[in-house]
Amino acid sequence: MGKHEIAITVDSVVLSNTNNKFKALLIKRKNDPFKNQWALPGGFIEEGEDLEEAAKRELLEETGLKIESMEQIRAFGKPGRDPRGRMISIAFLSRIFSEETLKPGDDAKEAAWFDIDNLPELAFDHEEIIAAARRLL
Repeated sequence: MGKHEIAITVDSVVLSNTNNKFKALLIKRKNDPFKNQWALPGGFIEEGEDLEEAAKRELLEETGLKIESMEQIRAFGKPGRDPRGRMISIAFLSRIFSEETLKPGDDAKEAAWFDIDNLPELAFDHEEIIAAARRLL
């Protein structure tokens, strides 16, 4: 990335609610930065792609999950949130009512459901994104 380039990424917070227990969908990253660390599914938007479309595509590629509706949480763009350079992430929230079976693919080594009150250490500022999603609930 050039000195003043800014990249736009999307991240998805998918929460399943079964018996009033919320679980969050996380992927284990296959590549650096934060290789082997848990993170939200997401990635770079492609040219000509709508933000929500990009979030749905990345989610499908990384977890095998096809989601119909998402709501935008907000943008996260604190300098230094990504070691690769200036990245602004638009985060989306989806709520589903069952823990769907996951098929990790693309940049994801694993995909799993975690109790929202007992999350592993997360890559980037994904803890902050999940906290913002919870405030919307």
